[in-house]
Order: sequence, then structure tokens, then C-alpha cells
Amino acid sequence: MKKLDNNQKGISIIGVLVLAVIIILVLSYFNISIKAVVESPTGQENINYVAGGTKSLWTAYLAEPVSYLWNDVWIDIFWKGFISNMERIRDGQPTDFDKAGDALKLPQ
Repeated sequence: MKKLDNNQKGISIIGVLVLAVIIILVLSYFNISIKAVVESPTGQENINYVAGGTKSLWTAYLAEPVSYLWNDVWIDIFWKGFISNMERIRDGQPTDFDKAGDALKLPQ
């Protein structure tokens, strides 16, 4: 039987921050001002182009499925159940897990 080796790891938040600092240091070494690049007309044009593309991508493809997942899956299934169980815990009543556990008990 073949053993699966899942030791692949992604980059962490700290790794991203260290990488950002290294990139800033390299740009500083070559006397490249990030502020000057961002404030230049070409930089502003590029930022506006990417922002416009992102907005059209959101409206055309992502808004409807994300809205469905947020409202119909996350809110209806997970959040309402979570809030309901937290209110039951606050009031000293059995939660859905307690009720489900009672149904699973074996007869003695």
C-alpha cells in the first residue's frame, strides 16, 4: 500500500511579511521609490485598470455565487444554528448536540 506524504506546506503570514520587507529592501537598494511609482500617472493608470477589471470580474462572475454562499449557506445553516445554540447555553437549555447525543444513546 502506498503511503501518502502530505508534508507540503504553504507560506505563512509571517513568511509573507518577511518577503514584503525583503522586497522593500531590494527596491530601496536600487533607489526605487514605491511612493513615486504609485503616484506617477502610469502607476495610477495601472491601478485604475486593475481596479476596473476586479470590479467587472466581481459583478460578472463572483457576486452571485458569493452572495448565495454567504446568505443561504453560511447565514442560514451555520450562523443561525450557532446563535441558537449559544442562546440555549446562556439560558441553561440543552443544545442541538445534547439532543442529538441523547438520541444516539444505546438502551441499557
